[in-house]
Amino acid sequence: MRHVLLQFKPEKGRFKENLARLSGHLASLRPLRPQVVVLPEAALTGYFLQGGVRELALTGEELYEAVLSAYRGAGLEEALDLVVGFYERDGGAYYNSAAYLELPHRIVHVHRKVFLPTYGVFDEERYLARGSRIAAFNTRFGRAGLLICEDFWHSLTSAILALDGAQILYVPSASPARGFYGKVPDNVARWRVLAQSVAGEHGVYVLLSSLVGFEGGKGMSGGSLAVGPEGRILAEGPLFEEAAVVLDVDLDRIPPVRYDSPLLSDLRATLPLLLDDLKRVVEP
Repeated sequence: MRHVLLQFKPEKGRFKENLARLSGHLASLRPLRPQVVVLPEAALTGYFLQGGVRELALTGEELYEAVLSAYRGAGLEEALDLVVGFYERDGGAYYNSAAYLELPHRIVHVHRKVFLPTYGVFDEERYLARGSRIAAFNTRFGRAGLLICEDFWHSLTSAILALDGAQILYVPSASPARGFYGKVPDNVARWRVLAQSVAGEHGVYVLLSSLVGFEGGKGMSGGSLAVGPEGRILAEGPLFEEAAVVLDVDLDRIPPVRYDSPLLSDLRATLPLLLDDLKRVVEP
């Protein structure tokens, strides 16, 4: 499966312009013949919208129609799967969501961000509703899962998706650079550790696509990366600039890796023994 992690730099609040730029990027990728393109969190609007979420949020169908127009404008003829983060409107509620689209045919899955950071420079819960479900889903290539940014920083979410059969975890992110003490910002170093740990523990691919650009004085770091089921980094994007990170994913690598390191099967066998304790610690 040929993947492209499209490390995208949106113009804040300018949906139509960002959609046109996406179409141009897709056209430039045609010679590579990608099968899945992964965009970051809030890729077509920018992340720090605050009250602007209400004006720029879309229904899932509206997003699909808009992205379909970009796909057609790029002159693509072969089917293309696309992961894209967006602000979603559903009735009177607004969500930080990510969609898996199979173009030109259908919406496959929409995930609503469960963990809304509301600390430091983040203020999501003031403007957004929480998602309440984490589930894997079937694509034309295999079984996948979607997590958005902080969702991935909690080990339980990845475990749920792996137990639900996910072979690939797609992680759209918008991560402001912070902690400039080493060779890379601390948040980028943390993403590397998390992605390698999750991939190695569960025998899954982790594909992280990170936003770049400056919004309100905050610089999105980039540093998109792909990690294989052994826990090794397969590809990595640059910092602070747009890029297309290209890699091939081989799902046939997963069974032998899980055979040699059966941590996921051990978790599946043991989890029923721990459910009473899990219930005990979450219900006073």
